Amino acid sequence: MPNPALLLPLGLYFAEPPPEPDLPIEIRTMLEEAMASGNDNDVATIVRYARKAAPKHSQKIAELASHYTFERTEKTEKRLRTASFGALVKGRAEVGGWINSGNSDSLGVTAVLDLSREGYRWRHKLKLQADYQENNSIPTREHYLAAFEPNYKVDDRLYIYGAAQYESDKFFGYYDRYSASSGAGYTVVAKGPVTLDLELGPAFRYTSFTTGLAERNLAARGSVDFDWRMTPALTLRQDTSAYLQDANSTVTSLTAVDAKLLGPLSARLSYNIQFESRPPVGRVNTDTTGRASLVYAF
Repeated sequence: MPNPALLLPLGLYFAEPPPEPDLPIEIRTMLEEAMASGNDNDVATIVRYARKAAPKHSQKIAELASHYTFERTEKTEKRLRTASFGALVKGRAEVGGWINSGNSDSLGVTAVLDLSREGYRWRHKLKLQADYQENNSIPTREHYLAAFEPNYKVDDRLYIYGAAQYESDKFFGYYDRYSASSGAGYTVVAKGPVTLDLELGPAFRYTSFTTGLAERNLAARGSVDFDWRMTPALTLRQDTSAYLQDANSTVTSLTAVDAKLLGPLSARLSYNIQFESRPPVGRVNTDTTGRASLVYAF
């Protein structure tokens, strides 16, 4: 008969491991509240500090975070696949005034409407803008812009874009300017408080100048879209785009700071620069526009 003392180590070896102790109620509550909020940044922060505070529960905390991410991704993909077109449309309406320097120095008003739809494979962006001013009942600035950009998302970062844009600004020397472009875009940063998108591709431009001349040119188009959520209530935005060609090239830059006021209402301070390499005779190369406006998000 085998010696029971010799069988004891085998029994210990094949015995089930002791159950892992439950998470402390304080840590579980913080995790559940963060996950219920749906704020990924808050969840990541709570998970990081919870694993440091309770290292023996680190694996359990990681499993809960992984399960949360999986379920959230599944729900997001299902919503994007099944939602109607209008259900995913978001927008921003901006109304304000500015002080302008360059080809004219005066006060004016501006109105901007930004619409976007983020689908599973397709992203659509539409922008409408109108700037108008007059002195002594005489118009001194009329700038109108309409831009539409559809994106096809190849994966989480790479996408193919198309861009169509119309502009009119007779005080900058052209009645009509049409631009069309297609190329590749890449989301360099997509997580956390910072997002950064880069785009590059060929373009075609048609410009009807106030001098009566018209130009048709091939160009290269590039853009940089940078957003930094500095605090829950303060966001910095920097958008830059350029059309480079042998004839007149254009570079535009918008720097804006958005501060949340109440609910969907925000205050915006922005500074816009528009550079034309070969403006008509009598026009300067650069216009600058400073704006203070209210923004309503919906």
